[in-house]
Amino acid sequence: MIQGPEPEATRRIAGGTESSRASRHWWDRNADEYQLEHGDFLGDARFVWGPEGLDEAEAGLLGPAAELKDKAVLEIGAGAAQCSRWLAAQGARPVALDLSRRQLQHARRIDEAALPSGGGNADDAAVGGRIALVQADAGRLPFADASFDLACSAYGALPFVADSARVQREVRRVLRPGGRWVFSVTHPVRWAFPDEPGPEGLTAAASYFDRTPYVEQDDRGLAVYVEHHRTLGDRVREITAAGLRLVDLVEPEWPQWNTQEWGGWSPLRGRLLPGTAIFVCVAE
Repeated sequence: MIQGPEPEATRRIAGGTESSRASRHWWDRNADEYQLEHGDFLGDARFVWGPEGLDEAEAGLLGPAAELKDKAVLEIGAGAAQCSRWLAAQGARPVALDLSRRQLQHARRIDEAALPSGGGNADDAAVGGRIALVQADAGRLPFADASFDLACSAYGALPFVADSARVQREVRRVLRPGGRWVFSVTHPVRWAFPDEPGPEGLTAAASYFDRTPYVEQDDRGLAVYVEHHRTLGDRVREITAAGLRLVDLVEPEWPQWNTQEWGGWSPLRGRLLPGTAIFVCVAE
């Protein structure tokens, strides 16, 4: 098969429509490779917050696992719904939302593989079967006000949308008062460093305060991948302006057991620089 030219990497403004279109197409094109490369690490029904391997089963950022039973939970940017499947195994009622149709097809593939022959039954959620899947934009959640007890996102949606403040407002809208919203993103400080796992990724090469999006574009100048940068302060202000209260900011340290490199994440960098930021919020 003839391959097209490699996308050009640049820093430039990318608006909401362009960012959404690029993300949807990128994840539809790359979902197969992503799940093949990272599927073993992510598991089929594991809730991991980031490349460091911090597991919700140990961290309890959404609350004690024993208290998740019967909770309505929205997972945003769910990918193949690994986190939702873990939540279902705790007795929660998750809805997995993603912009990418192909990612959700992988979620259904994993669900079907988990079902007993003959189609399963109402107890299948306990073993990871048939998660509720919704294809939608995180900035326009197709749910009524106060529909969920909890919301979560592990590296989903927020880094890829131009208006992340709108996502925060939408999450607050669909959460019930007192509901918890926990999301993880690339730690903002990492934007100042090259996205390299080796020694070359340890020297700051850009301004932490430069919020110009990272864009990969084709030979026509059309974005095929967009990622947006927000500082820690930007994130906090978006959270509070949406009517949410920040109760914790978790910066996982790289554990000794994790020897895997994943993009710019690595044991070398993880010993020196935070790679992930997890924001724990409560709806006021």
